[in-house]
Amino acid sequence: MTQNKEQRPILVTAATGMTGSRVVAGLRARGHEVRAASRSSEWRFDWNDTDTWDRVLEGAGAVYLVQSDENPRVPEFAKRVKALGVGRVVLLSARGIDEPDYFEDVTETPSHLRAEEAVKAGGTEWTILRPGWFAQNFDEGLLADGVRSGVLRLPTAEGAVTWIDAEDIADVAVAALTGEGHHGRTYELGGPRASTLAEVVGEISAALGREVRYEPVSVEEYVEGLTKEGWSEAGAREMVVALSAIRRGREARISSGVREALGRGPRDFSEYVARAFRRDGDDS
Repeated sequence: MTQNKEQRPILVTAATGMTGSRVVAGLRARGHEVRAASRSSEWRFDWNDTDTWDRVLEGAGAVYLVQSDENPRVPEFAKRVKALGVGRVVLLSARGIDEPDYFEDVTETPSHLRAEEAVKAGGTEWTILRPGWFAQNFDEGLLADGVRSGVLRLPTAEGAVTWIDAEDIADVAVAALTGEGHHGRTYELGGPRASTLAEVVGEISAALGREVRYEPVSVEEYVEGLTKEGWSEAGAREMVVALSAIRRGREARISSGVREALGRGPRDFSEYVARAFRRDGDDS
């Protein structure tokens, strides 16, 4: 992969998100011009409004592309990327999407996998990032409410996870967007050790100085809880599928992607805890 010597702007989609915000920060810290795109930013970008696509792409040299099940239009977007002369795409995908038995009850091709295929066929330089579960889910995402309430109820049994720090994902993305040697690579990204929910909430509890406990529940109990919180039945079932990889032990495998991309190992979960949590009432 040739370095982006032209120093054209780099487009970051989902720029206010968990990884996008960190990619923006990493690029700017290295002196790159960034188009931080979201539905409410100066560089407005909306998957459901194709009129916003060309403006953010025109003149860009590379793009960090965040795929999610809610935004399955990457194949269509990839055609515009090539047509407008963008030379490089780094796609945030997900671990296990090409393994038939990774998740439970998957009956069709995952949208993430369709996105990967479109990017690879798009005619640009490409790199695929396949992270597992983000550590930041405990303070910024799906699991944060449980941490605040003191109880995490999940249908994950005693499954372990190699929790990946979003900072590492961003570091790999920045390297792939700006450096050499990443074209045609698919990096599976995970942390350096596998830990169960009970183990990680123990670490969080110690940092907070109060108990946070993990309570395994059945799938039906979990779905009922989410629907009471306002989730749709379909949305709750989709979350069960995502969590099934933990329950089935798939998320426990150690991945080498961070080291392959950066020449160093991934951050340990304890480093994330030290940054994200402090004892209640400690404002220092």
